[in-house]
Amino acid sequence: MGEQFAFEEKQYLGRDMTWVSVRLILALFCFMAYYLNIDHIVSSQLFFITGVGILFVSILMLYMISYRTLVQDHKLTLSGLWTTSLVKIDLRSIAKVEVKPYNKFIVNNPVYNLHKNGKIRFYSGGKNAVWLTDLDGLIYVIGSQRPNELATAILAAKS
Repeated sequence: MGEQFAFEEKQYLGRDMTWVSVRLILALFCFMAYYLNIDHIVSSQLFFITGVGILFVSILMLYMISYRTLVQDHKLTLSGLWTTSLVKIDLRSIAKVEVKPYNKFIVNNPVYNLHKNGKIRFYSGGKNAVWLTDLDGLIYVIGSQRPNELATAILAAKS
């Protein structure tokens, strides 16, 4: 039987709608250039191949897991892509749990374990994030598609 987790979420690399839109616009540009360049065989074939390549990579990225979030037994575990390290956060050392917007910007890049300005960021998609502050003042920002459920699971596992 599988293990039971208080919370489990998988964030996928290619499912952020902003970047899906950018890739689709690039592919559309390539197909339009192919259609308009019909007379020049070599360059039109390159545009067609590039457009198909962009669509193929976009489809692959929809199924690539960026990171996985697990809440279980007084710990929060974040496991990333193949070569990234496993991050375990002891929930007993967490002083404050908040659900706030991830960032004020519209377009955010996916990050995993990014240390910057006293914050450690984990993000693949979603508008809101769970902000955890530990007893030392270090802030963990964990982007989630379901931030309220994650915050509830963290508070339940913390006690």
